Amino acid sequence: MRFNIGDWFASVIDWMLANVGWFFDGVAWLVSQIVGAVEIVLIGLHPFLIIALLAGAALALTRSLGLTLFSAAAFAVIVAMGLWVESMSTLAVVLVSVMFSLAIGIPLGIWAALNNTVSAVVRPVLDLMQAMPVFVYLIPAVFFFGVGMVPGIAATIVFAVPPAVRLTELGIRKLDLELLEAAMAFGAKKGLILKDVQLPLAFSSIMAGVNQVIMLALSMVVVAGLVGAGGLGGVVVQGVAQLDTARGFEGGLAVVILAVYLDRVTSGARSLGDVLRSRRAKKEQRAAAATAPVAAAAG
Repeated sequence: MRFNIGDWFASVIDWMLANVGWFFDGVAWLVSQIVGAVEIVLIGLHPFLIIALLAGAALALTRSLGLTLFSAAAFAVIVAMGLWVESMSTLAVVLVSVMFSLAIGIPLGIWAALNNTVSAVVRPVLDLMQAMPVFVYLIPAVFFFGVGMVPGIAATIVFAVPPAVRLTELGIRKLDLELLEAAMAFGAKKGLILKDVQLPLAFSSIMAGVNQVIMLALSMVVVAGLVGAGGLGGVVVQGVAQLDTARGFEGGLAVVILAVYLDRVTSGARSLGDVLRSRRAKKEQRAAAATAPVAAAAG
C-alpha cells in the first residue's frame, strides 16, 4: 500500500489557491511595495553616497578602520563592474526577507524559551524546515505568488527563520537561574524580567541568529534567481545559462562582497551590545557612588 503524501500536499495547495488566493495576492502586493520603497532609496541615491553611508555604518558598528576602508573599496568595485543596480536590488530583497524572518523568528523563539510545550512542538518543525531541500520551497511559492521577486522572498523567509528561533530560545534559556531568581525576589513581573534581564543578556545570542539569518538569505539569492527574482541571482543564472564565465564570476563576486560586509557588520553589532551594557553598568555604579555620600549625610 502506497501512501501518497505528495498528492495530499498538492490538494492542499490547490484548495488554498481556490479559497484564499486573494490573501496571497495581497501579500504579494504588500511585499512588492516594501521592496520597491527600499530599492528607491538604495538605487535612487548616488552610489557614492550609499557607499559612504555603508562605510559609516561599518565604522560605527565595528569600530574597525580596516573594515571601513575595505567596504568602501569593495562597493566601488561593484560600481566599476556595472552591477550596482543589481547589487542594491539584491540588498533590498535581503533586507526585506531578513526583516520578515526576524519578525517571525524572534517572537517565536521568545515564546519557545518561556514555554516548554511550544518548544517541543516547534523543534521538529524547525528540523523539517532546515532539512528540506531549498528548491522544494520554490514550488509552492511559485504556485502562490507566480514568478518574480515575491516567491524568492517567500522561500527565503521560510529557509531563514529557523536560526532566529533557535538562537533566541538558546540565548534566553542559557541565562543563569540565580539572576532570574534575584529579579523575582525583588518582585519584578515576568514581562519586566524579560525586558530588562533576559533579552539584554541574550542580546549576543540573538544577534548571532540575526547574522545567520542574513547569511542564509544571501545564500538564497542565486536560487531565487531561478524564478525570476532578478538582482545578482539573475546575473549568475544568466551567466550559467549562456555559459558566460566572466559575467557569472562578477555576479558571484558581488554576492561575496555583500555577504562579507553584512557578516562583519552584524558581528560588530553583536559585540557593540556588550560594550553598551558595560557602559550602562559603569554609569549606574558612578551614579550610586555619587548618591551614597548624600544619603549618608541625610542619615
